[in-house]
Amino acid sequence: MRILSWNLAAWSERFSPDQRRVAAIASVTHALHDGYTDLIYILLPLWQSEFGLDYAALGVLRSVFVGAMASLQIPAGLVSERLGVAVVLALGTALAGFGYCLAGASAGFTMLLVALFIGGLGASTQHPVAAALVARAFAGPRSLTALGTYNFAGDLGKMILPATLSVMLLGMAWRSALSILGCLGFVLAAIIFVVTPRFASESTAKRSTETGAVSDKPPQPLAFPLLVAIGIIDSATRMGFLLFLPFVLKDKGASVQTVGFALTLIFAGGAAGKLACTFIGARIGAIGTVWLTEGLTAVGILALMPLPLEGALLLLPLIGIALNGTSSVLYGSVPALVAPEWRTRALSVFYTATIGSGAIAPTLYGLVGDRFGVWRALTVVAFLVLLTLPLSALLRSALPRGYGSQVA
Repeated sequence: MRILSWNLAAWSERFSPDQRRVAAIASVTHALHDGYTDLIYILLPLWQSEFGLDYAALGVLRSVFVGAMASLQIPAGLVSERLGVAVVLALGTALAGFGYCLAGASAGFTMLLVALFIGGLGASTQHPVAAALVARAFAGPRSLTALGTYNFAGDLGKMILPATLSVMLLGMAWRSALSILGCLGFVLAAIIFVVTPRFASESTAKRSTETGAVSDKPPQPLAFPLLVAIGIIDSATRMGFLLFLPFVLKDKGASVQTVGFALTLIFAGGAAGKLACTFIGARIGAIGTVWLTEGLTAVGILALMPLPLEGALLLLPLIGIALNGTSSVLYGSVPALVAPEWRTRALSVFYTATIGSGAIAPTLYGLVGDRFGVWRALTVVAFLVLLTLPLSALLRSALPRGYGSQVA
């Protein structure tokens, strides 16, 4: 307790009140929105039973929410430039909550579609707008750690909200549970609108002041596309590995329960990796962290295949750390590669590209698996992730000197 108190006191002294408010608002919002996104996995069997839906219809429900969230992030970022971050983030959170309240009142498939589209519309505001807010408050190299911590908060929401719904379903109907959880969105929206600091337009700030970079060189034209390409490969690798992992474990003799436990190990390691890599990146730099995590991902996947089931289970948390850790430094590097006035748009593009990649990758890797088998397809996943290494080497010269390394 003494160590925890000392850390909180040190954190309080280090950052301004506005920075602390931004960190709290962005993290809680990320947790709620990501939790909303993953609630659907628990609700699909309930909706199938309630409305007599087939698997194709269930897939459409999931796709409507994720599709709206991914495709509308760029418009959400543009709207926030006119209306302000607090307004758009609050409105989006309220819409996401309203979507779940409406889902709780749904009488059939069509109404569920409308409800989930509204929820996805609201969720589209969170990633680009909240991430840009964090980058604005924690300008310069510190944004690497700040954005990584914000990223980690989303994983906490993915664990907490579905678990909360599961407990609630023990004592109430799913409709009532969704109404209660949906109302959380309205409560948080009001808090966001009142508490979120109103920063001046970023276009009025000098780049040297905003970024805190040692180098005054302007952003290089190809730097951001290189970062997006790395993010696309990283996201595709994550989805491809998760697609094939259950089948690999089944071949090793795993039961359904063991596969579920294995996925829990991966997700727990991934959450830890997102947080840990923010601080690793602050010590060895963003590029060094990409080499470390992506290299460990490839080695881990290749090492997993010949191991017996027990050894594979022991290795999975480490793979999870490497598999998810890269994303923290990638998100945190966006502000260093674009001018301040382009941050929100750049983050919108980055999140849209990586989420879209994650949506498309399972289909493409599935075709590889159908053609060559699961084991060879997983080998392809392991080797393709190594493409991030030369891309990140090209990116090194574009990052300002001192960015993501020995951050004070």
